[in-house]
Amino acid sequence: MSDGTIQRVLIVGAGTMGQQIAVACRLAGLDVVLYDANPQALNVAQRDAERRGCGFQPDPAVVANRSRILSQLRIDTDPRTAAAGVDLLIEAVPEKLPLKRDVFRQFHAVCPPEALFATNTSTLLPSAMAEATGRPAQFAAMHFNLERDLVEIMPHPGTAPETVQQLQAFCERIGHVVIVCKTEFPGFVFNNLLMMLNGTAIALAANGVATLEDIDRAWMQAMRLEIGPFGVMDGIGLDTAYRVTELRAQLTRDPQGLKNAQFLKQYVEAGRLGIKSGAGFYEYPEPSYQREQFPRVHRVA
Repeated sequence: MSDGTIQRVLIVGAGTMGQQIAVACRLAGLDVVLYDANPQALNVAQRDAERRGCGFQPDPAVVANRSRILSQLRIDTDPRTAAAGVDLLIEAVPEKLPLKRDVFRQFHAVCPPEALFATNTSTLLPSAMAEATGRPAQFAAMHFNLERDLVEIMPHPGTAPETVQQLQAFCERIGHVVIVCKTEFPGFVFNNLLMMLNGTAIALAANGVATLEDIDRAWMQAMRLEIGPFGVMDGIGLDTAYRVTELRAQLTRDPQGLKNAQFLKQYVEAGRLGIKSGAGFYEYPEPSYQREQFPRVHRVA
């Protein structure tokens, strides 16, 4: 990366987000390695790569060669070989601060000294992990919202300006709109907006104000949208929504936040995790909000 151009990317963590980031980078023509200590997770990731790739809209010239391009996505369970020659490491492991710190310590020892590090955290602050990276000036948070082609970059006070510039250029290269946060703030921009909407929707349902279907109907009709907050949460994953809601509720000790977490917990304990499990607030693959009898957007001819 002598000229500052990121060409080889290492994704650490082969879960849903790690897979999606890897696919987006690969379709943009980057050399991508997907690392996970669990070989089974990598096998699932490799199997699902093309299916996930169908959700992206790459350059038309790429579409015809999608299978070949995604077949070149490399997987690895060895940190040393996975890290060889990488320009950028993106950590995408679960939202547990000790785990993220351990990942950065492990890979600092094997990655090239000039490689940039980024965390895909959605709730934690980059300054909480900067020291563990061993290269704080080359580190920032970079939160992906792939379905909306959006990446939010959040530097910490020690992040070098050129690191932000290189990460911004990388995000633009993979076809995403980039937002650079001016200061550290838990939850970034979009997630804070989304969490306020989702939290209010959950509170309305948890307090018995209206059914979740009617809450979605109200939002969809008023905003002329084809999905409501409960449908959105099914796409995010109710296990993820529960973890984020519970974490914030524990930090703030907000009674309604704790009630919201309990509301979500009943779905998680029942195995209703959303689209990925086939059922969440709605049943999939044909949720009721997509059916004709569910009040929909009034389209103007």
